[in-house]
Amino acid sequence: MIIGLPLQRYYFSIILAMTSLSVNINKIATIRNSRGGNVPNVVEAAINIEKYGAQGITVHPRPDGRHIKYQDVYDLKKVLTTEFNIEGNPTDSFIKLVSEVVPTQVTLVPDAHDAITSNAGWDTVAHLSFLTSVVKEFKKQGIRVSIFVDPIEKMVEYAAVAGADRIELYTEPYASNYLDNRTDAIASYINAANMAVKVGLDINAGHDLNLQNLKYFAQNIPQLKEVSIGHALISDALYFGLEKTVHLYLDCLK
Repeated sequence: MIIGLPLQRYYFSIILAMTSLSVNINKIATIRNSRGGNVPNVVEAAINIEKYGAQGITVHPRPDGRHIKYQDVYDLKKVLTTEFNIEGNPTDSFIKLVSEVVPTQVTLVPDAHDAITSNAGWDTVAHLSFLTSVVKEFKKQGIRVSIFVDPIEKMVEYAAVAGADRIELYTEPYASNYLDNRTDAIASYINAANMAVKVGLDINAGHDLNLQNLKYFAQNIPQLKEVSIGHALISDALYFGLEKTVHLYLDCLK
């Protein structure tokens, strides 16, 4: 028993260190909304995604309700058993929604109301006062707060000044440059991650991560706590099926 104990601790530490997969289900809602009704059912899909092994569910409700609707957020809260992450621009209506639902985590994203998808992180220096106020409000309710930032050390540093618990690194530039030169593509993210550790922030990441580029990213950012992936994962599920696709993404994070 004593001989086996260090090995048990070793494997336990590996399990603890594994990056969590939070599946963004917005695209499932987009398909549903294209025909009206409730097919596919986003709540049922989320329950299945949890059952298949994902450690969290992410939603990004926008004011126009073009994919996840506010009612979906309330419905999901009742049934989810893993981490619930709500992303969005902290407008008054978004703050009210998050305050009523009280998810595990809120991710603050500076997307315009008419943005197709998020395409930039916060300027945490210029918006420091606003972000500090919003972060304080959510943390009073026991909600973990993550701020969506570009891989720029100063933006990371000021996310900590604002009082955030985590940052989410915006990974579209990494994904776009990965095939040309993955070493160059990851460089700024390594620097940003090192800054996050220095100022006491945990690290999430998301946007355009997929089965091609996810493993390399996770290997080079060993501090990575969580990835939020939606578009690529749901698209891959059209070919592989949802259960197998979740397992494939989890394998990239081992």
